[in-house]
Amino acid sequence: MLNLQRLEMFVAVVAAGSFTAAAQTLGLTKAVVSFNIKQLEAELGVSLLTRTTRRIAMTDAGERFYQRCLQLLQDAESVLDDVRRDHAGFSGLLRITTTPEYGARVVVSALAAFTALHPQLRIQHVSSSSHDDLISGRFDVAIRLGQLADSSHHAALIDHFAIFPVASAAYLQPYGGQMADLKQLEQARWIAHSRLATPLTWQVVTPAGETVLFNANSPMLTADSAASLLAFALSGAGVALLPAWLVQEDIAAGRLTLLLPDHRFPQQGIYALYPNTRHVPEKVRAFIDFLQSRVSG
Repeated sequence: MLNLQRLEMFVAVVAAGSFTAAAQTLGLTKAVVSFNIKQLEAELGVSLLTRTTRRIAMTDAGERFYQRCLQLLQDAESVLDDVRRDHAGFSGLLRITTTPEYGARVVVSALAAFTALHPQLRIQHVSSSSHDDLISGRFDVAIRLGQLADSSHHAALIDHFAIFPVASAAYLQPYGGQMADLKQLEQARWIAHSRLATPLTWQVVTPAGETVLFNANSPMLTADSAASLLAFALSGAGVALLPAWLVQEDIAAGRLTLLLPDHRFPQQGIYALYPNTRHVPEKVRAFIDFLQSRVSG
């Protein structure tokens, strides 16, 4: 029978990149970690890691075993959490990743309210503009915005939001303070999100209700976060297409202008992704339900 503690040590070594760093993370000695990994390899009859004086790397067998370990440890933690919950409410760790902007504006306050309801539950929020993998990152939930790509994970729709083309008054001065039509907007100086494959190609609904293809010039500026795009737009660098929830205050205050307000760019979704495991923890279901009700309310 496999020892779960040894599996945790193996995962920690891979994540940390060395026996020494893993031992520090686990609060153990390097010798104990090394011994247990050797015992694990002996039990399995395969080498999981290749060791050099500078670094360690997984073998092919180790790579496959690592993914199964992550799944197994997550399932085990979920079962333990649910058993504990029956006696003392939610406990353990809820690990969530979001974009920095939506996390700071919406999710963090929801997490604060959720943890007030479940004081035994530890919360770990990770902000990242990159789409970190749920399994290797050991996340319980990832909040994703935009169009949801095909995924092996479960997804729950939280809400929708509009996206607005915006620019500052300084940038719009040569245009008389507003764009005349879609063609002029296409030819503007664009600022785009570098993570999107086609950031400036959209289906746009005109005031007449007609759907047309919007295909703007190649961006002159790119950035990997909505916050950076917003900062570029506020500084007069060009036009950016940004979430309504991010720019509404700046539009209301006159710092940004909504361009062609009678045109509609496609609504985007807010999704909660969670691993497609046999046992979905109740704390995950409960937080997703809580966030849905809080956002829709």
